[in-house]
Amino acid sequence: MNMTINRELAENKLILLYIIDKLDMPISNLQLTKIVMENKFMNYFIFQQFLDELCDLKYISSKITDNKTYYSITPSGKQTLDYFINHIPKGIILIINNYISNMRKNIRNETLIKADFTLESESEFTVTCQIREDAFSLIDLKISVGTKSDARDICKNWQKHSQTIYSEIIESLIKPRD
Repeated sequence: MNMTINRELAENKLILLYIIDKLDMPISNLQLTKIVMENKFMNYFIFQQFLDELCDLKYISSKITDNKTYYSITPSGKQTLDYFINHIPKGIILIINNYISNMRKNIRNETLIKADFTLESESEFTVTCQIREDAFSLIDLKISVGTKSDARDICKNWQKHSQTIYSEIIESLIKPRD
């Protein structure tokens, strides 16, 4: 009985390593939670405990950016995964591969396209809009607006249309002026 529980615990940690490795980019806690919960791999509390344990073991690293925690697999985590990958059931590997291939673009956009706002005073909000490619920032735009509604609308539009807006900004900036 105890052996079965230990095998299941190890399998769940390997599943997390596999997901993080398969994405091949830093993934936020929220995105990882979504993958694990939507596919019912494990319950939320065990999932969070395993993330902490994998960090403590240095199999994954965590980095906080914009108040979000992002996880990446470490070389020792990759080595452990490579050694024990056959302990993950083939069906689960297939589910993860399909999910990631279907969601990769959304996950990448959520990671690389950011929009957030902060309250500066009673009637002033600062909106920050970013597009990043790897460690390089294509654009980092800060805008002051007077209402929370405007700040939300800017964030929403940036999340949905950042590439178009970015192109329009660049086009406007390089256009000859009289």
